[in-house]
Amino acid sequence: MKKDKNEGAVVWENVRALFYAVVLAVVIRTFAFEPFHIPSGSMIPTLLIGDYLFVKKWAYGFSRFSFPFGWYIPYFQGRILDHNKPELGDIVIFRAPSEDNQDFVKRLIGKPGDHVQMKEGVLFINDKEATLELVGEYSTVGDDDDTLQAGEFTETLPNGIKHKIIKQIEFGYASHDNTPVFVVPEGHYFMMGDNRDGSDDSRGQRKIGFIPYDHIIGTPAFLFFSTGGHIAIWEFWKWLTAAHYSRIFKVPH
Repeated sequence: MKKDKNEGAVVWENVRALFYAVVLAVVIRTFAFEPFHIPSGSMIPTLLIGDYLFVKKWAYGFSRFSFPFGWYIPYFQGRILDHNKPELGDIVIFRAPSEDNQDFVKRLIGKPGDHVQMKEGVLFINDKEATLELVGEYSTVGDDDDTLQAGEFTETLPNGIKHKIIKQIEFGYASHDNTPVFVVPEGHYFMMGDNRDGSDDSRGQRKIGFIPYDHIIGTPAFLFFSTGGHIAIWEFWKWLTAAHYSRIFKVPH
C-alpha cells in the first residue's frame, strides 16, 4: 500500500512538472521568443529559404496576434506596452488582413502618412529616392529549389538605413517596377520584400495591402539554424553536410 502511494506521488510530480513546463513554454512563446521558419525567397538576400529564427515578441508591444489563435480569438483590441514603434527599414513579422492566420516577414518601407512609389524599379518614399549601389551577382536556392541568380544591390533608405536587395528582372520590366503612389493610411504600414521581383507584399493591394499596426507580431532576434533550403529541420542526419553554419546566430538587418 505504501509502495502504491509512493508511485502515485511520483506520477503526480511528473504531471505537475510537465504542466509547469508547458505553461513556461507558452509564456516564453507569447511574451519573449517565438520560432519562425522562412519557407520562401521573398526576403533574399537578407533571409534565405530554410532559415530558422527567433522573433522578439516584445519589440513593439503586444496585440491579440501575439497570443495563440489570436487570428480567431479577439483577446483585446489595439496594442499594449508598445513603447517602441516600428521604424523605416525594420524587418517585421506580421499577419496580413486577407490571411490573418499566416505569418509573413518583410521590410517596413512606409509609415503612416508616407507616400511610397516604385519608378523603373527604384523605390521612392515621400518623393525621395532610395539610392542603389551595385554589389555584384548573387546566387542561392530559389523557391522552386533551383538556382536563383540576380543582381545584388545596397539600397539606402531616406533615413540613412542601408540594406541589401536583389533584382532578378531588368529595371522597369518587372510587374511591380512601376506603381501608383501609395499613401499609407493612419495606423497602417507598407511592407516590401528584399527580393524585389519575387515578393508578394504591400505593392499588391489585393493580397497583402497595407498592414494594420495591431497585425504586427515582432522583429527577428537571431537565426538559430539554417538548412540552406535543401533539407527539413527534422532531417537531422543531413545537418552536418547541408546546414549553413555561418548563418547560425546571425542577426538579420
